[in-house]
Amino acid sequence: MVFGEKLKRERTNKGWSQGELAEQLFVSRQSVSKWENGQNYPSIEIIIRLSDLFGVTIDELLRSDEELKEKVIQDSKQLAYPRVKFMFDVLFLIGFILLVIKLIVLGVNHFTPMDATLYGGSFLWNFGPLILMLGGGFGSGVVKDKYREE
Repeated sequence: MVFGEKLKRERTNKGWSQGELAEQLFVSRQSVSKWENGQNYPSIEIIIRLSDLFGVTIDELLRSDEELKEKVIQDSKQLAYPRVKFMFDVLFLIGFILLVIKLIVLGVNHFTPMDATLYGGSFLWNFGPLILMLGGGFGSGVVKDKYREE
């Protein structure tokens, strides 16, 4: 039995109309209709809520519908990759901020009589920004390319 048929069977067993189910899921009645007719599939968040509402496992909802299984797998990959890319973007940004701080301190020392000091050693301030920016930029690019492949 495909997902749409299971959804319709579970909905009618509860005695709910498509509109009543849609209200509980905060979606339109047309969305429920499309899911039941196999024209579209819900997101993984909706599938989890359906599982809770009907008291069935997610496995019972997904197992026999290969197309829906593939959609859920793709959705989960799309959720994972942006997080990893965000981590690399943050590394790049930290490196950039360290570079800006170093340039500001060098400018202050050069153009004013103040003698500002950068704590943490010369290696951190000379190579830290470079390493973070290269690592973050390279990692972000790799993740973006891998996401594009799939």
